[in-house]
Amino acid sequence: DQTCTDPDKASDKLHDFECACNSDMSIKKVDGPATCDKDECKSNPCGMGQTCDDPVKSVKSIGDFTCECGNGVKATGAAAVCETDECAAAPCGADQTCTDTNKASDKLHDFECACNNDMTMKKIDGPVAACVVDECATNPSPCGMGQTCVDTDTKASSVNDYTCECTNGVMATGKPAICEMGSVDECAATNPSPCGADQDCTDPNTT
Repeated sequence: DQTCTDPDKASDKLHDFECACNSDMSIKKVDGPATCDKDECKSNPCGMGQTCDDPVKSVKSIGDFTCECGNGVKATGAAAVCETDECAAAPCGADQTCTDTNKASDKLHDFECACNNDMTMKKIDGPVAACVVDECATNPSPCGMGQTCVDTDTKASSVNDYTCECTNGVMATGKPAICEMGSVDECAATNPSPCGADQDCTDPNTT
């Protein structure tokens, strides 16, 4: 792809021949072949997953290569900024919503996870640790023995909203209920009487 010219063929005039590129005769070299073509794509100047094209491979056309993303976004002389939806890999939990507002390939780790049951609970670059917290699921139960624990709002941001309910319907929120344990005549519960032998015992709370 080069033309060789020897301007002086005298035997004492060696190493004066000239090589010129056929594609561009102005590109020359004396005493050796010229560098005519340079494929800039051989050095992989584009980003991962991009297609590189160098339409004119002349050494005089440096920086004319193009990088093209799979979605058609292109750049000349540099890697293209492709869109990368980080949410496509489902990095958040099943009970969370993923949002990637800036999908540029040079803007990674900026996606946001938000709890579906409380969108104010968010975390960037990773799932929220816990969206659902059932306070009644702890062992031991936060309620007293024989009480029913109900946590109607299991959002992690809703703390101490559980209710404790006694079998007779007495309830308390965020703490054990004080249940009525039934009618107990303390005067009759012990023998002898808790009072002296010459005293009358009366339990006013006995029903």
